[in-house]
Amino acid sequence: MRAAVYYGNHKVEIEDVSEPEAGPGQVKIRVSRNGICGTDLHEFYDGPIFIPPSDPHPLTHKAMPVVLGHEFSGIVTAVGAGVDDVAEGDAVTIEPIYRCGECRPCRSGQYNLCKSIGFHGLMADGGMAEYTVVPRNQVHKLPDSIPVEMGALVEPMSVAYHAAVLGEVGDQSRALVYGAGPIGIGIWFALRGMGLTEIDVVEPSETRRKSIEALGARTLDPMSVDVPALIADRTDGDGVDAAFDAPGVAPAVESALECVGERRPLISVAIYDKPLSTPLINLVLRERRIQGTICYTSDDYRAVIDLMAKGHYDTTGWVDTIALRDVVDGGFEELRAGRKMKLLVDPTA
Repeated sequence: MRAAVYYGNHKVEIEDVSEPEAGPGQVKIRVSRNGICGTDLHEFYDGPIFIPPSDPHPLTHKAMPVVLGHEFSGIVTAVGAGVDDVAEGDAVTIEPIYRCGECRPCRSGQYNLCKSIGFHGLMADGGMAEYTVVPRNQVHKLPDSIPVEMGALVEPMSVAYHAAVLGEVGDQSRALVYGAGPIGIGIWFALRGMGLTEIDVVEPSETRRKSIEALGARTLDPMSVDVPALIADRTDGDGVDAAFDAPGVAPAVESALECVGERRPLISVAIYDKPLSTPLINLVLRERRIQGTICYTSDDYRAVIDLMAKGHYDTTGWVDTIALRDVVDGGFEELRAGRKMKLLVDPTA
C-alpha cells in the first residue's frame, strides 16, 4: 500500500509499504481522509520534535521512520481477536491517543495528560496511508448522518472543543478567539455549540477573516483596531469571560491578557516553538490566569460527533482535499505559505 513516510527534517516520501493486519484488540481501517495538522508541519520543517528519532516510544515501541497522520476517518475492514463491538463496514473516526492507564492522570480519567502519552501517526504508523491499524479504544463509530470523509475533522474539532470547555463559559458569556485558522474556527464552532453569541475572532489576515465571516463569525482586524480598547468600551471595562490563543504569537497573548476580565482565563491552544515574553503584571493586578490545554478525551469526541451529526460544522470555504502524492508540495508548502487553511489527504488518489 502507499503511505507518507517520515524520515526526518524535510524528508517525507510517498512509497509502498507493507499493509498492516489487525492483531488481538486491534481494528484495521481503510482510510478515507487524513487531515494535515500543524504538528505535521512542525515535524517536517523543524523536527523531529514529537516523533522519536531513534529510541522507541515506551507504549508503541516505534521510532522513526514512521507513517504520518493522526487526524483521520475511514471504514473498518477487519477486527482482531477480542473486538466484538466494532464490525467490518463500520464508518469510524479515530481518537489517536496511546495512554499507559497507570499514571495519576490516566487513573483520574485525564489520559490526555498521560506521562507516557503517544499519538498514532507520530509514535506509531498513522493514517496518511491506504490502511492503518489502531487499538480498539481509539475507535469512535460515526452515525449515518456524518459522511465518513467529514469524520477526519473530528480530531481537530475536538482539540478546539476541549479548549472551549476549559474556558468555563456559558450561553451568556462573551469570548475572544485569536486566530482564524482551523483551530480558531473550531473554537468558534465549539463556543457557538455551547450557546455563546458574543464572540469576536481576532485575525490580521484578510483572507482568513473573510473565510470565517462567511460562516457567520464577527471579526476584528488587530492591524486597524485597538482590540483591548474596543473590548473595554463594549464591556464597560469588564472585559471578556474567556480568550483563546491559537496562533501562539506574542502580540496575541499580550492583547488577550488585556482583554480578559478579573479571574477569567486565557486558554493557550497553540504549540509554542519559541519562548514568549509575557506581561505577568496583567495577571497579577486582575487575578487573571493562563490555562494550558492539550488535545482531548473521549468526552470531547462524543460532543463534537453529536454537534457534527446535527450539521453544526460547515466546511464551506476552508476545507479542501488533495491526493496523497501531493502531500508535500500541494499540502505542507501550501499550508505553510498560508494559501490553504485545512487540507484533507485522500490516500487513494
